[in-house]
Amino acid sequence: MLLTDFRSYAALDIRPAAGLVVLTGENGAGKTNLIEAISLLSPGRGLRRADLADCARAGGPGTFAISAEIAGQDDTIQLGTGTEIQAENGLVRRYRLNREPVASIRAFADYIRIVWLTPAMDGLFAGPAGERRRFLDRLVLALDSEHGGRVNALERALRNRNRLLENAARDRQWLDAAEREVAELAVAVAAARNETVAHLMQVILQDKDTASPFPFAELTLDGDVEDLIATRPALEAEDIYRDRLRQNRARDAAAGRTLIGPHAADLRVMHGPKQAEAERASTGEQKALLVGIVLAHARLVAALSGIKPIILLDEIAAHLDAARRAALYDRLTALGSQVFMTGADRAAFAGLEERAQFFEVTPGRVDPA
Repeated sequence: MLLTDFRSYAALDIRPAAGLVVLTGENGAGKTNLIEAISLLSPGRGLRRADLADCARAGGPGTFAISAEIAGQDDTIQLGTGTEIQAENGLVRRYRLNREPVASIRAFADYIRIVWLTPAMDGLFAGPAGERRRFLDRLVLALDSEHGGRVNALERALRNRNRLLENAARDRQWLDAAEREVAELAVAVAAARNETVAHLMQVILQDKDTASPFPFAELTLDGDVEDLIATRPALEAEDIYRDRLRQNRARDAAAGRTLIGPHAADLRVMHGPKQAEAERASTGEQKALLVGIVLAHARLVAALSGIKPIILLDEIAAHLDAARRAALYDRLTALGSQVFMTGADRAAFAGLEERAQFFEVTPGRVDPA
């Protein structure tokens, strides 16, 4: 993997082996920067959801480049992404497959899938519904590279409807057209989320073990459109939702936003063995639940796509006791994926000396440990 002017790295050439990879170093050394670069080889804005300009190295040219070789069954595929500055458009992102330009990162989905878990997600269950929706959309995106485009299109369509509602005259034909677009996109987004949750629950229940150090989660989607498509054909669900939008115009205009739809849905998570809401679990239990969901998702991605995903686990040892850490490392080994784990304390990865490749990260450098 090659990095040029990305975050803290002016230039980096790292060749990690398959299997478990451990990155250790002091806080601020650049461990998360490295796995963020890997995350940018998948659709979306990466594990930090950062602006492109913020990914470029301070003091550099204002652009960056990421290149990775992916070992396939028959040959090696080269994936590349980065930015360039155009006079007319400013900073733009580019993508290359085997050094040839491609239109979007969706072309990468035939060769690589990536899932991750970061400390920023530790408060997921007790945080706002929007964070859980974003988490779920990330799970869907690892299975369906088109999902991000649909979510973005729905957000634009909702903004358009909201602008039309601000106009006191309210052109009915324009609103009808806007609501038709919103309904079509809303049903598509909700259907993809519902399908992913259903598949994920199948995987979780297959390995259900009440004595596991990673308690099984029970996941459900709570939302008007999600409820509709669970019991109605897609076209009928669109018609019903569009009618609700029409009936709610006055209320939505007063609120300044569309009040019902997939943008207001919530992912409900239960601690399975205790039959208690995840938000009421202890910090350690919440972390264990989250790890269990991510591991189940990795298995689901491999099963549905035929590609074992790369797994990025940032500061994974936080809030996990020694027994859970040991169990996690065993499960990661069994997955057979390439896994990148970061941590400030090498002692947290005790027992992995014969199973993992270790790197020491210092500012601007990554060296075999």
